[in-house]
Amino acid sequence: MKTSANSSILLIEDDQKLADLIQRSLKREGYDVTVAFDGEEGKSYLLKNQYDLLITDLMLPKLDGISLIDQIKPDLKDLPILILSAKTSVNERVLGLRAGADDYVSKPFAFDELIARVEALLRRTHKEDSPVELQVENLRMDLLSGKVYRGAEEIILQPQEYALLLFLMKNRGRVVTRSMIIKQVWNYNIDPLTNVVESRICLLRNKIDKPFSPKLIQTIRGYGYALRLEK
Repeated sequence: MKTSANSSILLIEDDQKLADLIQRSLKREGYDVTVAFDGEEGKSYLLKNQYDLLITDLMLPKLDGISLIDQIKPDLKDLPILILSAKTSVNERVLGLRAGADDYVSKPFAFDELIARVEALLRRTHKEDSPVELQVENLRMDLLSGKVYRGAEEIILQPQEYALLLFLMKNRGRVVTRSMIIKQVWNYNIDPLTNVVESRICLLRNKIDKPFSPKLIQTIRGYGYALRLEK
């Protein structure tokens, strides 16, 4: 299984040089990586966005890693967590795992090992049965028939519109950038300077948003788009 496809990771690491190295290594493997530099910032990202994996240090400013895990676990029970820490004692490992982490990697570490651990965690938490339907509010996509509905009304989409909506729905609640859309929907087979993304978003809005309520396709200025209720 290609675990990197569409997988989004939040990395919380206060050592900015190390965070940059980890982010670049994971991005080379195809992961979408967001970085936070303290526990409070990381908690804020977790509560506002959806991630497939959390990698966190234990010794963090403002909110330590164990306290962070304790606070988010009730709401994010299914989020896999990998602790990355200079604390190497058995007691520290046990404390982290008992707090709710799924794996523990000690510093210093080999980047190949970290990537292997990430892949293993994502494979372990991947649901074997693929969903047959995606839904955001009253917008529904039947993956078996390829039909899209807003409430009880069927929406007729062209192939590229369907592919774009599928990508947005798979990343529901998450901000996706223009470059991410080009990579996943068009596989880079377009001129990056064209406005094809903007024009397809406009066409999609006219079909699934304009005649209906609530509005779901949100433009996040300076970042990209998100399929979610307006905040």
